[in-house]
Amino acid sequence: MIRPASAEDAAAILGIYAPAVRDSVATFELEPPSLDEMTRRIAEVTRRYPWLVHEAGGRVAGYAYATEYHERPAYAWTCEVSVYVGDGARGTGAGRALLRELLARLEAAGFVNAIARIALPNDASVKLFEGHGFEPIGTARGIGYKLGRWVDVGEWQRDLAKRGPAPRPPSSP
Repeated sequence: MIRPASAEDAAAILGIYAPAVRDSVATFELEPPSLDEMTRRIAEVTRRYPWLVHEAGGRVAGYAYATEYHERPAYAWTCEVSVYVGDGARGTGAGRALLRELLARLEAAGFVNAIARIALPNDASVKLFEGHGFEPIGTARGIGYKLGRWVDVGEWQRDLAKRGPAPRPPSSP
Protein backbone atom coordinates (compact mmCIF):
# COMPACT_ATOMS: atom_id res chain seq x y z
CA MET A 1 0.00 0.00 0.00
CA ILE A 2 1.25 3.48 -0.88
CA ARG A 3 -0.03 6.46 1.07
CA PRO A 4 1.02 9.98 2.04
CA ALA A 5 3.63 10.17 4.79
CA SER A 6 2.74 11.71 8.13
CA ALA A 7 4.61 12.77 11.25
CA GLU A 8 3.83 9.34 12.71
CA ASP A 9 6.02 7.78 9.98
CA ALA A 10 9.12 9.76 10.93
CA ALA A 11 10.70 7.01 13.06
CA ALA A 12 10.20 4.35 10.38
CA ILE A 13 11.51 6.69 7.68
CA LEU A 14 14.52 7.49 9.83
CA GLY A 15 15.08 3.75 10.28
CA ILE A 16 15.48 3.44 6.50
CA TYR A 17 17.40 6.68 6.02
CA ALA A 18 19.94 6.48 8.88
CA PRO A 19 21.83 3.46 7.45
CA ALA A 20 22.00 5.22 4.07
CA VAL A 21 23.58 8.21 5.81
CA ARG A 22 26.04 6.14 7.85
CA ASP A 23 26.98 3.41 5.40
CA SER A 24 26.58 4.71 1.85
CA VAL A 25 27.00 7.67 -0.44
CA ALA A 26 23.30 7.63 -1.40
CA THR A 27 23.00 10.86 0.56
CA PHE A 28 25.67 13.41 1.34
CA GLU A 29 24.56 13.92 4.92
CA LEU A 30 27.28 12.74 7.27
CA GLU A 31 25.18 12.19 10.41
CA PRO A 32 21.59 10.92 10.52
CA PRO A 33 19.08 13.59 11.49
CA SER A 34 17.26 13.38 14.81
CA LEU A 35 13.69 12.14 15.01
CA ASP A 36 12.54 15.73 15.60
CA GLU A 37 14.42 16.88 12.51
CA MET A 38 12.93 14.12 10.35
CA THR A 39 9.46 15.01 11.61
CA ARG A 40 10.14 18.66 10.73
CA ARG A 41 11.34 17.70 7.24
CA ILE A 42 8.20 15.70 6.51
CA ALA A 43 6.02 18.63 7.62
CA GLU A 44 8.06 21.11 5.57
CA VAL A 45 8.15 19.04 2.37
CA THR A 46 4.47 18.09 2.44
CA ARG A 47 3.39 21.73 2.40
CA ARG A 48 4.25 21.84 -1.29
CA TYR A 49 5.32 18.38 -2.50
CA PRO A 50 4.20 14.79 -2.04
CA TRP A 51 6.02 12.47 0.37
CA LEU A 52 4.82 8.89 0.12
CA VAL A 53 5.45 5.71 2.09
CA HIS A 54 5.13 2.12 0.95
CA GLU A 55 3.66 -0.16 3.60
CA ALA A 56 4.15 -3.92 3.54
CA GLY A 57 2.89 -6.07 6.37
CA GLY A 58 1.93 -3.00 8.37
CA ARG A 59 5.46 -1.59 8.26
CA VAL A 60 7.01 1.20 6.22
CA ALA A 61 9.20 -0.54 3.65
CA GLY A 62 10.26 2.54 1.69
CA TYR A 63 9.48 6.13 0.90
CA ALA A 64 9.69 8.65 -1.92
CA TYR A 65 9.34 12.39 -2.00
CA ALA A 66 9.87 15.46 -4.11
CA THR A 67 11.56 18.69 -3.10
CA GLU A 68 12.40 22.06 -4.55
CA TYR A 69 14.97 21.85 -7.35
CA HIS A 70 16.15 25.44 -6.89
CA GLU A 71 14.69 28.34 -4.95
CA ARG A 72 14.41 30.83 -7.84
CA PRO A 73 10.80 31.33 -9.01
CA ALA A 74 11.43 30.31 -12.63
CA TYR A 75 12.25 26.78 -11.40
CA ALA A 76 8.77 26.36 -9.85
CA TRP A 77 7.76 23.72 -12.43
CA THR A 78 10.79 21.52 -11.72
CA CYS A 79 11.29 19.32 -8.68
CA GLU A 80 13.89 16.86 -7.43
CA VAL A 81 12.76 13.34 -6.57
CA SER A 82 14.22 10.76 -4.18
CA VAL A 83 13.39 7.14 -3.39
CA TYR A 84 14.67 5.08 -0.45
CA VAL A 85 13.80 1.45 0.19
CA GLY A 86 14.69 -0.51 3.32
CA ASP A 87 17.02 -3.51 3.11
CA GLY A 88 14.22 -6.06 3.50
CA ALA A 89 12.16 -4.56 0.68
CA ARG A 90 14.81 -4.16 -2.01
CA GLY A 91 13.96 -6.08 -5.16
CA THR A 92 10.26 -6.37 -4.24
CA GLY A 93 8.98 -3.64 -6.54
CA ALA A 94 8.47 -1.16 -3.68
CA GLY A 95 10.80 1.41 -5.25
CA ARG A 96 9.12 1.13 -8.65
CA ALA A 97 5.65 1.47 -7.12
CA LEU A 98 6.71 4.49 -5.07
CA LEU A 99 8.33 6.26 -8.00
CA ARG A 100 5.39 5.55 -10.31
CA GLU A 101 2.92 7.00 -7.78
CA LEU A 102 5.14 9.97 -6.97
CA LEU A 103 5.48 10.89 -10.65
CA ALA A 104 1.73 10.56 -11.20
CA ARG A 105 1.04 12.93 -8.31
CA LEU A 106 3.64 15.44 -9.51
CA GLU A 107 2.19 15.40 -13.01
CA ALA A 108 -1.34 15.88 -11.65
CA ALA A 109 -0.12 18.82 -9.58
CA GLY A 110 1.23 20.56 -12.70
CA PHE A 111 4.95 19.97 -12.43
CA VAL A 112 6.70 19.83 -15.80
CA ASN A 113 10.13 18.37 -14.98
CA ALA A 114 11.46 15.86 -12.46
CA ILE A 115 15.18 15.62 -11.68
CA ALA A 116 16.93 12.73 -9.95
CA ARG A 117 20.43 13.06 -8.57
CA ILE A 118 22.30 9.80 -8.07
CA ALA A 119 25.65 9.31 -6.36
CA LEU A 120 27.71 7.09 -8.64
CA PRO A 121 28.14 4.25 -9.11
CA ASN A 122 24.64 3.05 -8.21
CA ASP A 123 23.33 0.64 -10.82
CA ALA A 124 20.07 -0.08 -8.95
CA SER A 125 19.07 3.60 -8.78
CA VAL A 126 20.08 4.25 -12.38
CA LYS A 127 17.98 1.27 -13.48
CA LEU A 128 15.02 2.43 -11.36
CA PHE A 129 14.96 5.95 -12.76
CA GLU A 130 15.77 5.05 -16.36
CA GLY A 131 13.02 2.42 -16.18
CA HIS A 132 10.60 5.27 -15.47
CA GLY A 133 11.66 7.43 -18.40
CA PHE A 134 14.45 9.48 -16.85
CA GLU A 135 17.35 10.31 -19.17
CA PRO A 136 20.88 11.19 -18.10
CA ILE A 137 21.68 14.88 -18.49
CA GLY A 138 25.13 15.15 -16.93
CA THR A 139 27.58 14.22 -14.22
CA ALA A 140 29.30 16.42 -11.67
CA ARG A 141 32.71 14.84 -11.09
CA GLY A 142 34.00 14.42 -7.55
CA ILE A 143 31.44 16.83 -6.16
CA GLY A 144 31.23 15.28 -2.70
CA TYR A 145 33.64 13.61 -0.31
CA LYS A 146 32.24 10.83 1.85
CA LEU A 147 33.44 7.52 3.28
CA GLY A 148 37.01 8.26 2.29
CA ARG A 149 36.45 8.98 -1.38
CA TRP A 150 35.36 11.64 -3.85
CA VAL A 151 31.94 10.87 -5.29
CA ASP A 152 30.46 11.74 -8.68
CA VAL A 153 26.79 12.69 -8.89
CA GLY A 154 24.77 12.13 -12.04
CA GLU A 155 21.58 13.94 -12.93
CA TRP A 156 18.64 12.39 -14.72
CA GLN A 157 15.60 14.25 -16.02
CA ARG A 158 12.09 13.24 -16.98
CA ASP A 159 9.47 15.42 -18.60
CA LEU A 160 6.16 15.23 -16.77
CA ALA A 161 4.21 17.49 -19.14
CA LYS A 162 4.61 19.43 -22.35
CA ARG A 163 6.14 22.84 -22.03
CA GLY A 164 3.61 25.41 -23.14
CA PRO A 165 3.14 29.15 -22.87
CA ALA A 166 2.09 30.59 -19.52
CA PRO A 167 1.95 27.41 -17.44
CA ARG A 168 -0.22 27.43 -14.35
CA PRO A 169 1.73 27.25 -11.07
CA PRO A 170 1.93 23.72 -9.68
CA SER A 171 -0.51 22.94 -6.89
CA SER A 172 0.27 21.44 -3.50
CA PRO A 173 -0.35 17.71 -2.97
